[in-house]
Amino acid sequence: MIGQPQRIPEFGIVFCGLFYFHFINSCILNTIANRVGGITLKFSNLYRDEIGKKLKSGQYDVLVIGGGITGAGIAFDAASRVMKTALIEMQDFAAGTSSRSTKLVHGGLRYLKQYEVKMVAEVGKERAIVYENGPHVTTPEWMLLPIHKGGTFGKFSTSIGLRVYDFLAGVKKTERRTMLTSAETLAKEPLIKKSGLIGGGYYVEYRTDDARLTMEVIKAAVEKGTVACNYAKVIELIYESGKVIGVLVKDQLTGENYEVYAKKIINASGPWVDSIREMDNSKKGKTLQLSKGVHLVIDQTRFPLKQAIYFDTQDGRMVFAIPRDGKAYVGTTDTFYSQDAVNPNMTESDRSYILNAIHYMFPEVEISEKDIESSWAGVRPLIYEDGKDPSEISRRDEIWESNSGLITIAGGKLTGYRKMAETIVDLLAEKFQSEEGKDFLACQTKFMPISGGDVGGSKNFSTFVASKIAKGLESNLTLEEAEQLTRIYGSNVDLVFDLLKLNKSDAGKYGLPLFLFAKLVYGIEEEMVATPIDFFHRRTGDILFNIDLVKKWKKEVIDYMTDKLNWTNQEKEKYSLSLEDALTSAVTPADEQE
Repeated sequence: MIGQPQRIPEFGIVFCGLFYFHFINSCILNTIANRVGGITLKFSNLYRDEIGKKLKSGQYDVLVIGGGITGAGIAFDAASRVMKTALIEMQDFAAGTSSRSTKLVHGGLRYLKQYEVKMVAEVGKERAIVYENGPHVTTPEWMLLPIHKGGTFGKFSTSIGLRVYDFLAGVKKTERRTMLTSAETLAKEPLIKKSGLIGGGYYVEYRTDDARLTMEVIKAAVEKGTVACNYAKVIELIYESGKVIGVLVKDQLTGENYEVYAKKIINASGPWVDSIREMDNSKKGKTLQLSKGVHLVIDQTRFPLKQAIYFDTQDGRMVFAIPRDGKAYVGTTDTFYSQDAVNPNMTESDRSYILNAIHYMFPEVEISEKDIESSWAGVRPLIYEDGKDPSEISRRDEIWESNSGLITIAGGKLTGYRKMAETIVDLLAEKFQSEEGKDFLACQTKFMPISGGDVGGSKNFSTFVASKIAKGLESNLTLEEAEQLTRIYGSNVDLVFDLLKLNKSDAGKYGLPLFLFAKLVYGIEEEMVATPIDFFHRRTGDILFNIDLVKKWKKEVIDYMTDKLNWTNQEKEKYSLSLEDALTSAVTPADEQE
């Protein structure tokens, strides 16, 4: 009756009470989960022994194999639902595909031409979520699509395509596409080829630092209770009664072997998912087809690009040219690849292809091989489709479950990582409910900031940045340095500044500039940095976008890391040589090094 209090059934009170008790109890357990012997377990290789002990103790609900963006997203989602979660990665976090992309959180406009409508709609909507939950690592980027007579996109089809794209992706009104005349297109970017230009499309994508995005998602998972370790390689799967119950891990830094047990094991190892399936004797049916993508980096004094461009190549493919931090990077190639997925490198033909693409669309830009400052190459784990070229193969993701219970997720795009994780963890929750009668929360990550993302939302980010500068100045950083660190680390910047202040004397001792030293200390203390390449590539991106800085300060950084991480002379030499190899590979094609 209206106006009368409604009595809640007694069983409902009991159920809600039990669920609440389970949730609170699980949260408390996860809060203390990363404590060993009363010591808080930091996400640092300074605590590697303790992390190993934690991985070896007990049984996890979920073990994720793979520390790229897909595995990171799964661990974050599972831990946020209070599943006891572990994650292991055979290299550094994001060392595979997740640090070697075009560094865009984008909806895949070209996939509309392949009628991938559902995928475009889903990942298009995810762009805004990724941005809102981590505005310090993702930002809107207006993209110009020049339209030339006889090109891949006509003016009418571009207009319709971008309108459909806006609709499917749920693009906010201020970011919807605009069609430009040829004059307006050239005003946006005067370097574009003028011959045959009939106009342009102007629309929003999102630019990101893929490696830092992955790192912030892993840190968010760790903050929720996940135990995560890099350089921990699965060398064998462990079974009981035909079901996979654990893995044998080899510590790539210490050589130690140990076992990790879990109720559910997720194979999210990107280009290596088939290798894990081979261990499981379940590589049947669909398999991976690796595709290599290469990008070149050129200083803007030689390629003064002022506007991000998505453009045609002579062979009908589409390539990006994007300005970033005083550089312009251009890519990507898309070729089948069957060699070493750990260390893919640029070849002479890759370099020539991209240089030719630049000359084709920007004929006034006279650059050559000598102007290439850096490059990167990565492999995409695509799901094989017979008879299709790499660019034609779908970027959709698929989930496969073997007879042993191993769950594999393959394919997918950086942009869709959160939704992919939600799908996997929903599946896990269903299994736990049906097998154990155990209930877990629904997905929590849609409105949950990643690590560093607790800045009051994207609209408040500029205000947040301004509010932190004074603290940076207290550590003798310049205003520009304090602002830049805040933009990189978001709400974690207070800890960055605190660690700098606490360790500032070491900066002088090792002769390191404060701005670089702040990143180095934080990377070692809070981001599992284990090698110079971890720091210079995946934590800072300097090998890609500031290679001269790496060359200038590599000795001092290595000296500090040697003392901090207690390296032997052999380890120091090994890591130094690895860094030199990476610097060489960044500028010299693999086939010229042989």
